[in-house]
Amino acid sequence: MKKKTIFALGGAVAVSAILVIAVVFSGAYPKKDATQVRLQPDNLQLVAMGKKIYDANCASCHGRDFKGEANWRERRDDGLLPAPPHDETGHTWHHPDDLLFALTKYGPAKMIGDGYQSAMPGFEKVLTDEEIIASLSYIKSRWPKEIRMRHDQMNKSAAQ
Repeated sequence: MKKKTIFALGGAVAVSAILVIAVVFSGAYPKKDATQVRLQPDNLQLVAMGKKIYDANCASCHGRDFKGEANWRERRDDGLLPAPPHDETGHTWHHPDDLLFALTKYGPAKMIGDGYQSAMPGFEKVLTDEEIIASLSYIKSRWPKEIRMRHDQMNKSAAQ
C-alpha cells in the first residue's frame, strides 16, 4: 500500500476519533439533541421529504448516488477533505444517529474546534431539526439491510 494512502486513511480515522471525542466530552451541542435524535428510514413520508432536502442541500457534494467526491480520503491542495460517500462504502454509517445529526447541524469545524477547517458547512441556520433528521433518514434508507442493522446496533450501544 502506498505511504500516501496509508497516511490518508490514518488521517480519516483520526478525524473520526476526534469527532467522537468532541461529541462525547465537549458538550458541543445541546444534550436534548442527542436524546431526541432517531433516524427513521422506514418512515416513507419522512424519507420522501428527506430526499428533497438531500437533493437540494447535500447531493452537490455527496452525489445523488451517494458516492461522494473522488479521492475522499486524501486532502486536496487546499488542505480540506473531499466530501465522503454516504453509501455503504463510506464511513457515515460508522457513526450513531446523534453524531450524524450534530455533524450536519453544526458542521465538523464547530464540532472539532481548535481551528479545524472543513468544506462541510453546518446547516443550523438553513434546515430545521426535522429536515436534518429527514435527510439523514433518507440516506440511511438507501443502505443495505445488513449495514442498517449494524448501524441500529451501534445506536443501541451508544445509548448505553
